[in-house]
Amino acid sequence: MTTSPSETKPAQQSIVVAALYKFTRLDDFEQFQAPLQNACEAAEVYGTILLAHEGINGTVSGTREGVDAVLAHIQQMPGCAELEVKESHADEMPFYRMKVRLKKEIVTMGVADIDPNRSVGIYVDPQDWNDLISDPDVLVIDTRNDYEVGIGTFKGAIDPKTTAFREFPDWFKNQEQLRAEIDGGKKIAMFCTGGIRCEKATAFLKQEGVEDVFHLKGGILKYLENIPREESLWEGDCFVFDQRVSVKHGLELGDYDMCHACRNPIDADDMASEKYVPGVSCPKCFGAHHPSQERRFRDRQKQIDLARERGEAHIGTLPLEKRKKASEG
Repeated sequence: MTTSPSETKPAQQSIVVAALYKFTRLDDFEQFQAPLQNACEAAEVYGTILLAHEGINGTVSGTREGVDAVLAHIQQMPGCAELEVKESHADEMPFYRMKVRLKKEIVTMGVADIDPNRSVGIYVDPQDWNDLISDPDVLVIDTRNDYEVGIGTFKGAIDPKTTAFREFPDWFKNQEQLRAEIDGGKKIAMFCTGGIRCEKATAFLKQEGVEDVFHLKGGILKYLENIPREESLWEGDCFVFDQRVSVKHGLELGDYDMCHACRNPIDADDMASEKYVPGVSCPKCFGAHHPSQERRFRDRQKQIDLARERGEAHIGTLPLEKRKKASEG
């Protein structure tokens, strides 16, 4: 099994952050866990990777050489030669430990027999996305969750207001007006952070009988990387599931921090509120926690502050697995 990961940051330098996934049949996916964990630790790469029968999904960070070594290892796994990878950079390590986890799904939808390898929507390159979503006969759906949509989305996109991706199928089935518009000839265009949720969402819609369904290839991250700000139809920041919290055009660091009590993104106005106490509460969760929880949050924040003064990482700041379980890319 896995070994105890180090919590020590690698030397300061430009850190590569790689979001990766691939839907591919891994019948004996458990056998890949230990070798992949060992490869990541040997390369001093940090983050979280999920393995399931349907494939692989994760985000890792490290030096250029370290990330390249891990990607090369993954590409040797069955069906992973054409791994979907989106890269950005950070000045500091966004993760402080490495975990390779075994899951039932690499992105949790909870619907049986959904296989993007068998049936999926039409991929649209970022360069062609503006034309598609500007078409009045196209309905644009943001497949992400409410806290992600809240800080940025494409102009005019439909917000399902889900708190977890597994809610998306029921949301769609209950949209009578939306189904009527589809039956009347409207097309569907969907997007998500990195593309993985859209692959499953379009496969689901195809299973539901929707023929004209499209999705943004490479997700929002690829769009923000390739489309100049002056030509962009994106509004706001894009939430990411690591310590950066959000990114903007050019994948520059965004304007948001995170409330370590409720794990929601917060902006300068939130942090100026009297309801904001670092590590304890923000306007989104003020008064929602039991006093015993608040005491625990205050103690944790003290430890985080002390660790920061010493120039060390603290386990309380670790992002991915302690954020909302809906983290599906």
